[in-house]
Amino acid sequence: MFELSQDHEDFRKAVRDFAASEIEPHVAQWDKEKHFPTELVGRMGELGLFGLVVPEEYGGSAEVADGTVQSDFTALCVAIEELGYVDQSIGITLSAGVGLGINPILSFGDEEQKQTYLPDLVAGRALAGFGLTEPEAGSDAGGTRTKAVRDGDDWVINGAKSFITNSGTDITSVVTVTAKTSEGEDGRPQISAIMVPSGTDGFTVEPPYDKLGWHISDTHGLTFEDCRVPVGNLLGEEGSGFRQFLKTLDDGRIAISALALGLTRRMLDLATDYASTREAFGRPIGANQGVAFQVSDLAVMAETSRVLTYKAAWLKDEHDRGRRSMKDVKHAAAIAKLYTSEAAVSATRIATQIFGGNGFMEEYPVARFYRDAKILEIGEGTSEVQRMVIARHLGLPS
Repeated sequence: MFELSQDHEDFRKAVRDFAASEIEPHVAQWDKEKHFPTELVGRMGELGLFGLVVPEEYGGSAEVADGTVQSDFTALCVAIEELGYVDQSIGITLSAGVGLGINPILSFGDEEQKQTYLPDLVAGRALAGFGLTEPEAGSDAGGTRTKAVRDGDDWVINGAKSFITNSGTDITSVVTVTAKTSEGEDGRPQISAIMVPSGTDGFTVEPPYDKLGWHISDTHGLTFEDCRVPVGNLLGEEGSGFRQFLKTLDDGRIAISALALGLTRRMLDLATDYASTREAFGRPIGANQGVAFQVSDLAVMAETSRVLTYKAAWLKDEHDRGRRSMKDVKHAAAIAKLYTSEAAVSATRIATQIFGGNGFMEEYPVARFYRDAKILEIGEGTSEVQRMVIARHLGLPS
């Protein structure tokens, strides 16, 4: 069913070796300095990490059959898991770079838009962001207040976005933003997605956030004041933005599950090693049942997270091949995201407790992962939203 192939495992080893040599030696310093490693993005592009779900004609490696992209979303999850094992910020840079930057253009863009942006995004020469969340519209994405008004051959955009990943790097080329563009026959606002190139007049990238975690990840608020872009920057059809970002979030939830899985695996390995070597009262602390049971719980969390994540990724790939319904993917993605994110938060708490006072010290990686974990329960749909999605799938009244 959803067992990983030998190709996937070989790919895992390549990404693992890359993370060990290119990221692990530097990540503590990058985190301390809140440094975004632009040069690393280029090397990730050279490894092919941004092109796993993109056809070869745009520089990617995904196969195409009968005009349909046969994406290997599972391979992308493997890469995110392995990067997230070393550092969560680097993992989310890839996850957002593909899921929020590349995928909307690939899935809904016209040929000119794809040719303009995808080759550089796939190569790691550029990054793209996706502006959905607003100061007054987070989980309530339908409450979007940003507006785009047609004026001749332009859209004029006014509004603000919050917490947008990869939106202010030196190589960010474009941000796709959702905005109200009209009203439907029922009087409800119609939301559209519009691409805004970096440097456009009226488009301001606010200073970076002072975040609890994900210190290496690039995150900004965005402001639009009479920002003009050509009407041709509309992504897909006018009024289809709500449907578009729901699909984008479904894929993103599986990717976040892979990121959480990498974190939980790292906590298991760190806690196992520490419990085997740290001595108290003349013997390793892992000889005590209180510690041994906690490490065992981490193993259960890691294995359960693995199964749920790769089942959801397999269903996503099967859907892209026309063999599974999107309803199945949505349900599996919500379950995976809910469990893996909450397990990751618990795993960092357990590992930090096992490390004792050392777990509170920044020189030990458990402290960094402890800070990074909480956002996993919030981004790409909160735990509460996932429970809503699951309940609706079960037929409970909405």
